[in-house]
Amino acid sequence: MDEADEVAPVVRPTANYMRRTLCDPHEDMFALRAHGPLIRIEGNASDQMSTDYVWQAMGYDVVRKILGDHENFTTRLRLTDAQPLSGEGVSVPPELAGQISIYDPPEHTRLRRMLTPEFTVRRIRRLEPAIEGIIEEHLDALEGAGPPADLQVLFADPVGGETLCELLGVPRDDRNEFIRRVRQNVDLSRGYKARAADSAAFNRYLMTLITRQRKDPDEGFLGMLVREHGDRITDEELKGVCTALILGGVESVAGMIGFGVLALLEHPDQRRLLFGSREEADRLVNELLRFLSAVQQPTPRMAVRDVVVEGQLIKAGEYVLCSILMANRDEGLTSDSHLLDANREPLPHVAFGHGIHHCIGAAVARAVLRITYQSLWRRFPRLSLAVPAGEVKFRNAFIDSPDRLPVTW
Repeated sequence: MDEADEVAPVVRPTANYMRRTLCDPHEDMFALRAHGPLIRIEGNASDQMSTDYVWQAMGYDVVRKILGDHENFTTRLRLTDAQPLSGEGVSVPPELAGQISIYDPPEHTRLRRMLTPEFTVRRIRRLEPAIEGIIEEHLDALEGAGPPADLQVLFADPVGGETLCELLGVPRDDRNEFIRRVRQNVDLSRGYKARAADSAAFNRYLMTLITRQRKDPDEGFLGMLVREHGDRITDEELKGVCTALILGGVESVAGMIGFGVLALLEHPDQRRLLFGSREEADRLVNELLRFLSAVQQPTPRMAVRDVVVEGQLIKAGEYVLCSILMANRDEGLTSDSHLLDANREPLPHVAFGHGIHHCIGAAVARAVLRITYQSLWRRFPRLSLAVPAGEVKFRNAFIDSPDRLPVTW
């Protein structure tokens, strides 16, 4: 193990450091970053954690290193102090089966190999006509409601939700209730009991859907998994896979649509790339993902052994939070990281994570965002905010997103 520098002091973050200033990190996050790319902050990432601090990684290199190091760090939950950090006796709790984001190899490898073929370019392109239909349907609803109209509620939210439903094979008649349950489940302004009730209803519906697919598998994501893997993937694993995709995908796509609109309204010179070549449009989406990073921080990492990172000793059992938003705005990635500029060569950002837990649905999200931005500006070439930008409010959920986005055209 490398030698560690002096023990880093514990810094107290402000209450606002995880908030945003429109599309940018809050100024308090930049103040925290001034202490270094990897620091200790007051807080506790786990009820079982014995320390009163966590590590906060904000530099691009250190975030990429930690996310990519599955030998020294795990995303798995440690339920008690008595539970070993690694080796025999370590497993995913039965109620979280299939939630691949907290799996380690070899279980992670087995499940990922089953899922990866469902996200090939060919299969995603097969989905594109259905995605276009969903987008056009909600553009009609937006146009019928305004101007002015709430783009987040009438367009971004339902597009984000329904494209995931289309991928999974959720019947159209069930989608509104299904998405409502998902959003209520991640709304942190609601009490625990209310969220737990919605979570239970959501899980019951998923099991009903899985039972239906077991009997008569269709061409959707669930149907293909059942058809190709049968009993090698359990019902509980299927439910966990769906839960991970939905909770990680619905809000992140909806948030990226909303934030993307804000960013493109502020940078009209970049919008022309939407209507150039496919390569230019994809490059713009890639830059928006880097610049905006709707998912501020992925699942916390726990050190399974003592490890030195950036000269700091992270002890076994300690947790690290990785700021995707700050890593993607770091000067270590590019000298002008604070600028939205899709004319440069694509940057290797970490908006979808890095390493074995890189988002498996990244290609789907990119396709949805490209088609969404193109369709929106084709329909409303004079789109603009109907309120001052400073009045746009953000919702209290696990993933950043505008709560309301009034627009006119």
